[in-house]
Amino acid sequence: QVQLVESGGGLVQPGGSLRLSCAASGSISSINAMGWYRQAPGKEREMVAAITSGGSTTYADSVKGRFTISRDNGKNLVYLQMNSLKPEDTAVYYCYAASGLLISWGQGTQVTVSS
Repeated sequence: QVQLVESGGGLVQPGGSLRLSCAASGSISSINAMGWYRQAPGKEREMVAAITSGGSTTYADSVKGRFTISRDNGKNLVYLQMNSLKPEDTAVYYCYAASGLLISWGQGTQVTVSS
């Protein structure tokens, strides 16, 4: 089983930047992909970005060119660098880890973009 802990959320003005971190522990050798989802109030959870163990990345169209996902395998960390933030990026951001068909989730971190 994999345990995930997110950090780095907060309040930022439109156009600002934040970096989210996700620390993995437990059965980390079984992880083949990690990434981020988000859920805004009244909306379904949506995929934001993902990165495989080989380093391939995927992004939602709404964040392409603004967000960057990266992974530090040595430290079992995944980062989400978010630039040019917009009010519509406001949501709870959840880290996930995929180990085959098993998905583990973090507790979520709030990101609020507001002036």
